[in-house]
Amino acid sequence: MTRRGYSLRRRLLLWLVVAAAAIGMIALIDTWREATRTANAVSDRVLSGSALAIAERVIVNELGSLDVDIPYVALEMLTSTAQDRVFYRVDGPPGNFITGYSGLPTVETSVAGSPAYRDAIYRSEPVRVATLMRFASTGINSVPFTVTVAETTNGRRQLANAFIWRSALRLSALILAALTIVAIALTFALRPFYKLEQSIRRLTPSDLDPIEEQGPREVRNITATINGFMERLASALFALRNFTGNAGHQLRTPLAVVRTQLALAQRAETLEDAKFALKKGDEQVAYAERILAQLLLMSRIEGAPAAMQIIDLAEIARQHTAERIPDAAAHRVDLGYEGEETAIVEAEPLLLGELIRNLIDNAMLYGGSGCEVTVRVREIADRVSLTVEDTGAGVDAATLQRLGSRFARGTDQGAHGAGLGLAIVAEIAALFRGRMVLAQGADGAGFKVEISFPAASMG
Repeated sequence: MTRRGYSLRRRLLLWLVVAAAAIGMIALIDTWREATRTANAVSDRVLSGSALAIAERVIVNELGSLDVDIPYVALEMLTSTAQDRVFYRVDGPPGNFITGYSGLPTVETSVAGSPAYRDAIYRSEPVRVATLMRFASTGINSVPFTVTVAETTNGRRQLANAFIWRSALRLSALILAALTIVAIALTFALRPFYKLEQSIRRLTPSDLDPIEEQGPREVRNITATINGFMERLASALFALRNFTGNAGHQLRTPLAVVRTQLALAQRAETLEDAKFALKKGDEQVAYAERILAQLLLMSRIEGAPAAMQIIDLAEIARQHTAERIPDAAAHRVDLGYEGEETAIVEAEPLLLGELIRNLIDNAMLYGGSGCEVTVRVREIADRVSLTVEDTGAGVDAATLQRLGSRFARGTDQGAHGAGLGLAIVAEIAALFRGRMVLAQGADGAGFKVEISFPAASMG
């Protein structure tokens, strides 16, 4: 079951909505606190003014006691649209209630002229209380007294709520406008991705040309990655087509020969004739096996990049030469190595080994019995030269021109070669920036293949 993919645009908008909502909530909480502090500060000033107005009307009478004439304006300034209730009380020396609401809670203060505030509950309602301490002069001494004024908090709450609601509306409008702008911007920003999708949809296995899609850096990076993948895919498809085409072409003949020899073996009148037919068929099977192995190697070279590393060409050449000496001796071929002890190049060891083996096998096959095959490695200036030379019959100038292409063989068409050895060598050499040169041997006798690679260093 295929999972349904998500929309990048919707996910980005969702993250923006969540982030904006979280930031908005934090902003509203901070605004609510600030609105509450502001409303309290404004109302506390009014409470303080009312308490001060009452305190100004407290006097000492002829009997030495305190009298107070509550001014109407002192309570009028506390009225609000919320219809808050106002309470007051005036107290003389400790324990001496003068007037007002005797049950009204007060605030303890010992600092004259500076009001003290607190929240309290009076008559089952939350109130804000302000207490002011003053002194009344008798001419001889001063009599302390306190004035306490309180009001319910409906007006404060309404003021804070109105402030927070207006702030919430403004913030919501800003967030909605920002999200709308971001949504429109995302639509335009993601348009190059939609165009890239359409370009990819138009691709077919027979049309893997690079996508030429312009756009922002992110789209260009994705396009470059896709183009690189398509280049590798095209290379792999090319190698597959070459392999299937070449295999179908080259294996048809040996398979037909095998079927013919099997038919001859069935109709053979003597055991010797049957064995001879089976031997010929077995030779064609071995020939087809060699062709298939070389075609597989060529498809590997064409279909995947080589992993380059620093290696010693001289050591690998000596190793593969030594491995082929017993087989060369069996075919009466004098195989040997001469040249440098160390020659450093940048290549892939397995493919470089295949290159050397193909050169040696090609020289032994076409050089023939009784020839000499020499493998040489030399350093010349900034390059390393690998040469495989035989003293066989060699090739003429016309044949020399076409050797190195696929399925091109030397003049000895009876040799069991597929004509792929030198083509494989050329393709492997090209992977490692090598140059292949074909030439006749010394004095026009024999055949020589020289490949030069850029020299490298162990550091």
